[in-house]
Amino acid sequence: MKKYILYIAILISYSLNAQEIYKRTLKLMGSRFDISVVANNAVEGNTYINLAVDEISRIEKLISSWDPNSQTSIIIRNAGIKPTKVSPELFELIRRSLALSTLTDGAFDISYASMDNIWKFDGSLKTMPSKEAIKSSVSKVGYQNIILDKENLTVFLKLKGMKIGFGAIGKGYAADKAKQLLISKGVVAGIINASGDMNTWGKQPNGDDWKVAITNPLNKNNAFALLPIKNGAVVTSGNYEKYVIFNGKRYTHIIDPRTGYPSTGITSVTVFAPKAELADALATSVFVMGTEVGINRINQLPNIECIIIDDKGEIHTSKHININKL
Repeated sequence: MKKYILYIAILISYSLNAQEIYKRTLKLMGSRFDISVVANNAVEGNTYINLAVDEISRIEKLISSWDPNSQTSIIIRNAGIKPTKVSPELFELIRRSLALSTLTDGAFDISYASMDNIWKFDGSLKTMPSKEAIKSSVSKVGYQNIILDKENLTVFLKLKGMKIGFGAIGKGYAADKAKQLLISKGVVAGIINASGDMNTWGKQPNGDDWKVAITNPLNKNNAFALLPIKNGAVVTSGNYEKYVIFNGKRYTHIIDPRTGYPSTGITSVTVFAPKAELADALATSVFVMGTEVGINRINQLPNIECIIIDDKGEIHTSKHININKL
């Protein structure tokens, strides 16, 4: 089997038609966002992009744990004390997050934020953390301890010191909301790319579908396969740089919230789904679940596909994915 690492890029064909693609790159939610829209002129294109930026900034304020005034921060401050009343939007995001935790057997868990930061991937960690320290690091993690009251729209973290975070779902959710807003404003096509969490709709001005290129890392200028994306999302999680090696075993920065141990065996996971929120959460989950369990779980879900590159460079795919080799 040929060995490749998966690299994702959106291939854009520019058109001489009246409509063109207008793009802006900026930093939002602590990450790089590339926002592309199909519009009639630069003024219209920039207006649409501004709307997307405002919506993403609104989502950031809602879910940020760094902003002491955000609803998320208030939930965390009241952990083990009392329930916090939240907006219907945040309540539903947390409710869907808990459903994803159930679906993935806890591989995805927004209470991962409660983990003690004992793993360092900046070169400073010289010895393997002890079993006791690892076990203690996840003592406050557990989605079962997030209590929702639908009637009163409250969220309660049962354990004092417990936290929630949306690092594995927030950018995808923001991309979905920006896409939804732009469609409602009449934007016929575009891409919201949140640091690899890509959400597309419509077609390019020349009528072509947006396409994802899979390239050979030994020659990144030559793609070996193309996959069209039609009104959907693609998210890639990778651990090419952040890892440590102990006793010949590679431990990555994506940590299993159930055990406190870093994931092993996988280098890259790419998930295709109708929404970026779902693709975002599942990409991280598959890393934690491993190749066999991850592929099996994806195969049980409708309209979801994935490509996994293991740590030997071998490619594994879900059963319905259609890779068009070049």
